[in-house]
Amino acid sequence: MKKRFLIVVLAITLLSLNVACQNKESKEVKAVETKLNEKQIPLKERVLTAAEQKALTPESVIQRLKEGNKRFMKNDLTLRDNSALVRDATEGQYPKAVILSCVDSRIPVEDVFNKGIGDLFVARVAGNFVNEDILGSMEFGCKVSGAKLILVLGHESCGAIKSAIDDVKLGNITAMLAKIKPAIAGSQDFAGDKTSKNDDFVDAVAKKNVLLTIQNIKDKSPILKEMAEKGEIKIVGAYYDLHSGEVIFL
Repeated sequence: MKKRFLIVVLAITLLSLNVACQNKESKEVKAVETKLNEKQIPLKERVLTAAEQKALTPESVIQRLKEGNKRFMKNDLTLRDNSALVRDATEGQYPKAVILSCVDSRIPVEDVFNKGIGDLFVARVAGNFVNEDILGSMEFGCKVSGAKLILVLGHESCGAIKSAIDDVKLGNITAMLAKIKPAIAGSQDFAGDKTSKNDDFVDAVAKKNVLLTIQNIKDKSPILKEMAEKGEIKIVGAYYDLHSGEVIFL
């Protein structure tokens, strides 16, 4: 009798242990499945509405860009359902900012700020300077389409800046580089070797070029200058570090 009792107790114990193990395995499997699902199912961000864009301030847009760049540096990019965003954007566009960047392929502007479809107007030209066409595009982006910020984005080790320093002459590149020359002239107080082989000088000219571009925007576009004076937009500059991926606001 005692032997039977012990056998029953042992059987119950083994059964309980088996159930406990199964429950644990089930929980672990569910946890893994949840993580996989979270990675596989893209987050669906909405394209901004006109009312949402209107409620933004230039300062809040700058903050969003800074936060997005931090996520980019951490490789913590937002997953997006681009197919849905493409469809949503057909109803209209209400971007947050206009970004003027160099054409350099190492600077994917939307990724750098962790932004997607409908978030940014992006103009690109080697040396990130302004001309009549880019100024018109900026006026369209801000005055017509409601963007709250213009950001001129220079970058480390810029080939256009180096070529301008070296006074390269080749086809249409010659006229293009002439627009960067004022930044070289404005950097003559730099203490050190003023050649393209000196990375510090190249960076100094690149940053000066950003600041001169901002001034050119204000001088050559009364529309944008007035909007900036009224606080409707901000016109700011930044510098992209190729090594870290950081955007440093100037």
